[in-house]
Amino acid sequence: MTGPAARLDALAGRAEACRRCPGVAPESAVLGPRNGPVPAGLLFVAEAPGYLGAVRTGVPLTSDRSGKNFRAYCAAAGIDAEAAFICNAVLCHPRAADGRNRTPRTAEVAACNDFLAAIIALADPLVVVALGRVALDALGRIAPHGLRLTPADAGRPVAWRGRRLIPLYHPSGQTLGRRSRAQQIDDYRAVGRALAEARADLA
Repeated sequence: MTGPAARLDALAGRAEACRRCPGVAPESAVLGPRNGPVPAGLLFVAEAPGYLGAVRTGVPLTSDRSGKNFRAYCAAAGIDAEAAFICNAVLCHPRAADGRNRTPRTAEVAACNDFLAAIIALADPLVVVALGRVALDALGRIAPHGLRLTPADAGRPVAWRGRRLIPLYHPSGQTLGRRSRAQQIDDYRAVGRALAEARADLA
């Protein structure tokens, strides 16, 4: 029986070899030990690797504007991002005609859903956080959750497959027009509280 780290390596190899989606950059899957530890108490699921961020660094939510916002929100809320596992609903870069980022297509999210389910099984988190609508929809394909990305649901934990699921807005710069930085930091604080409560329940 192989351990979680070896299973993650094997899953990363499968993702790197996957060619299901013609509209994504080939061999751009971002999955491996640099995503975080397995198992992990906290799992963040974002949208897809960005060409200025994870595609360059090999680490989800780093370097680009979204990554910098994400790391800043975690730090302000007292969340150790390095102790969490961070992945995307679509593991490869959805490339526009000019090479830049685009929103993943529904078929691409569906094609990657078995990878996401396998990541959840490997990370075995107490709390799963969906960063944005694409991630929330992808998780709903694995098991229904009844959540929508609205101000009322943002930061609100619900029971989901024996875990807590929390929807947050994606940490992109565009989100600031709909949800302020202070509100988003409060949302991340709700994640920290949910994780502490989940750990206390196990004690």
